[in-house]
Amino acid sequence: MSSFEHTLPYDRMMGDIYIPQCPFCHSENVLTPMTDRDYKQGCEEIKTRLVMPCCNGKLNIEKIDNDYFWTIEAVRKGH
Repeated sequence: MSSFEHTLPYDRMMGDIYIPQCPFCHSENVLTPMTDRDYKQGCEEIKTRLVMPCCNGKLNIEKIDNDYFWTIEAVRKGH
Protein backbone atom coordinates (compact mmCIF):
# COMPACT_ATOMS: atom_id res chain seq x y z
CA MET A 1 0.00 0.00 0.00
CA SER A 2 1.12 3.54 -0.66
CA SER A 3 2.39 5.77 2.11
CA PHE A 4 0.82 8.85 3.70
CA GLU A 5 2.48 10.96 1.00
CA HIS A 6 0.17 9.36 -1.56
CA THR A 7 -3.08 10.27 0.22
CA LEU A 8 -5.30 13.28 -0.20
CA PRO A 9 -8.21 13.89 2.20
CA TYR A 10 -11.58 14.81 0.77
CA ASP A 11 -15.07 15.66 1.97
CA ARG A 12 -18.28 14.48 0.35
CA MET A 13 -21.33 16.68 0.86
CA MET A 14 -24.64 16.01 -0.89
CA GLY A 15 -22.87 14.18 -3.72
CA ASP A 16 -20.23 16.88 -4.27
CA ILE A 17 -16.56 16.14 -3.60
CA TYR A 18 -14.41 18.83 -1.99
CA ILE A 19 -10.65 18.85 -1.46
CA PRO A 20 -9.63 20.90 1.62
CA GLN A 21 -6.51 22.16 -0.17
CA CYS A 22 -5.28 21.65 -3.73
CA PRO A 23 -1.91 19.83 -3.70
CA PHE A 24 -0.75 21.89 -6.68
CA CYS A 25 -1.79 25.55 -6.23
CA HIS A 26 -2.89 25.33 -2.56
CA SER A 27 -6.34 26.81 -3.19
CA GLU A 28 -8.66 25.99 -0.31
CA ASN A 29 -12.00 24.16 -0.24
CA VAL A 30 -11.94 23.17 -3.92
CA LEU A 31 -15.13 21.74 -5.42
CA THR A 32 -13.99 19.00 -7.79
CA PRO A 33 -15.71 18.01 -11.05
CA MET A 34 -15.76 14.34 -9.93
CA THR A 35 -18.93 12.57 -11.01
CA ASP A 36 -20.77 9.85 -9.07
CA ARG A 37 -19.53 7.37 -11.68
CA ASP A 38 -15.89 8.43 -11.14
CA TYR A 39 -16.34 8.20 -7.37
CA LYS A 40 -17.85 4.71 -7.54
CA GLN A 41 -15.06 3.52 -9.85
CA GLY A 42 -12.45 4.86 -7.43
CA CYS A 43 -14.14 3.04 -4.55
CA GLU A 44 -13.88 -0.15 -6.63
CA GLU A 45 -10.13 0.52 -7.06
CA ILE A 46 -10.48 1.40 -10.74
CA LYS A 47 -7.93 4.07 -11.59
CA THR A 48 -9.53 7.48 -12.03
CA ARG A 49 -8.10 10.76 -13.29
CA LEU A 50 -9.13 14.01 -11.63
CA VAL A 51 -8.32 17.43 -13.08
CA MET A 52 -8.38 20.13 -10.43
CA PRO A 53 -10.58 23.04 -11.59
CA CYS A 54 -8.48 25.66 -9.78
CA CYS A 55 -5.21 25.08 -11.67
CA ASN A 56 -5.69 22.11 -14.05
CA GLY A 57 -3.34 19.96 -11.95
CA LYS A 58 -3.93 16.28 -12.63
CA LEU A 59 -4.33 13.55 -10.02
CA ASN A 60 -4.21 9.85 -10.85
CA ILE A 61 -6.29 8.16 -8.16
CA GLU A 62 -5.67 4.46 -7.49
CA LYS A 63 -8.46 4.02 -4.97
CA ILE A 64 -10.89 5.92 -2.80
CA ASP A 65 -11.78 5.03 0.77
CA ASN A 66 -14.05 6.82 3.27
CA ASP A 67 -11.43 9.48 4.06
CA TYR A 68 -8.77 9.65 1.35
CA PHE A 69 -7.96 9.54 -2.31
CA TRP A 70 -4.96 7.20 -2.72
CA THR A 71 -2.86 8.60 -5.56
CA ILE A 72 -0.11 7.25 -7.78
CA GLU A 73 2.09 10.31 -7.29
CA ALA A 74 3.09 11.81 -3.94
CA VAL A 75 0.81 14.75 -3.14
CA ARG A 76 1.87 15.52 0.45
CA LYS A 77 5.10 15.74 2.36
CA GLY A 78 5.83 13.01 4.90
CA HIS A 79 6.12 13.83 8.58
